[in-house]
Amino acid sequence: MSSELKDKRKEEIIDACVKLYETKNFKNITITDISEFISVSRPSIYNYFQTKEEIFLELLRREYSLWIEELQTMIENHDSLTEEAFAKAIAKSMENRPKMLKLLSMNMYDIEENSRLERLVEFKKIFAKSMETIKQGLDKFFHYLTEEEKTDIIYAFFPFMYGVYPHTMATDKQKEAVKIIGFDYKYMSIYEITYKSLMRLLKK
Repeated sequence: MSSELKDKRKEEIIDACVKLYETKNFKNITITDISEFISVSRPSIYNYFQTKEEIFLELLRREYSLWIEELQTMIENHDSLTEEAFAKAIAKSMENRPKMLKLLSMNMYDIEENSRLERLVEFKKIFAKSMETIKQGLDKFFHYLTEEEKTDIIYAFFPFMYGVYPHTMATDKQKEAVKIIGFDYKYMSIYEITYKSLMRLLKK
C-alpha cells in the first residue's frame, strides 16, 4: 500500500472515531465499533493504532493543528490588536474547536498513558507548538508584558482549556441536578467564558 493510501486509511479511522464520538461516550467506543463503522478489519486498524486511546490522541493532535493554523492566520493578518480584540479572536478560535475542548475534558492521563511513546511525542510536539503560537501573539501585540507575565498567562490559560467544555456544554441531566440543589449557576458559551477569562489574564 502506498503512503498516500496509508494516510487516507488512517484519516478514515480517525473520522470514524469522530462520528462515533458524536453519539457514544469515549469509554463505550471500541476498536470493533470503529472497524464495523468503516468495514475494515480490526487487524488492519492495529497496523495504524494499537489502542483506541491512540486514535483519540491523533484526533486531538489534528484538532490542535487546525487551531494553530487559525491562530497563526490571526497573528499574521494584524499589525496590532487591543486586549479586547485579542481576547475576542482567541475566544472565537476556541468556539470553532468544540471537539478539541471535549477531548481535553476527558481523562487525558489515561489517554496518554495508553498510547505508545512515539505517538505521545507526536502529540506533545503539536501541543508545545500551540503554546509557542500563543506566545508569539503575546510577543507581537503586548510589548508591555514582561516575559514572566506572558508565561503566567500561558500557564493559566492552557489548564483552563481543560474545563471549558464541561462548564459550557452541560447536559439536560446535569442542568436538572443543579436545579434540584437550588444552585444559581450562570451558564456561558465557549466564546463568553474564554473571552472573560482572557480579559482577566491580560489586565495588569
